Amino acid sequence: FTLASYMIEGGGSPDFARVRTMAYMRPDLLDAMVAVNALAVTAYLNEQIAAGVDAVMIFDTWGGLLSAAAYRRFSLGPMRAILAALKPAPDGRAVPTIVFTKGGGVWLEEIASCGASGVGLDWTVDIAQARAAVGHRVALQGNLDPLVLLTDPATVAREAAAIVRAAGSAPGHIFNLGHGIVPGTPPENVAALVEAVHATSRETRAAA
Repeated sequence: FTLASYMIEGGGSPDFARVRTMAYMRPDLLDAMVAVNALAVTAYLNEQIAAGVDAVMIFDTWGGLLSAAAYRRFSLGPMRAILAALKPAPDGRAVPTIVFTKGGGVWLEEIASCGASGVGLDWTVDIAQARAAVGHRVALQGNLDPLVLLTDPATVAREAAAIVRAAGSAPGHIFNLGHGIVPGTPPENVAALVEAVHATSRETRAAA
């Protein structure tokens, strides 16, 4: 769906009004575009798997702009189809898969059942609640607000540590930002983030 959004809008958009309107007026056409994109993404990911990647991730970022019914039809459904068509690695092992929808926290239960190994969370989701709800079924990835990295090292360390502690010591949490890194992010803040995550993770596991 996100690829279709950029194709229809011609680039980024504040609200992706054209593609969202198409979802109501020409759902058949949007279905066709999304289906073609899903085939292309499947082929691309299978080539990555054949080349030896450790994991693959589907960023259908803008699916969260859709209504619930439209999300299931134009975003979650195609992601399910992609996941089902992925091949094993050359050595026969199943390659871990992660899916991400910005604003998709409201559909967490459904996303966790789509067939992926892990689910990415944006910063609006309470990661402790998410872990309690679905953490036994899938790994969860996230979910620091990228804007925290525009503050200062002490603030970055504090906020990163809070997420690690909220996620808990059980296996199945991949620390990450809740969306893409913001241009202009100071490298020293990224270094503080990495240090804080490593230190707090060690402390959390040791205390478990």
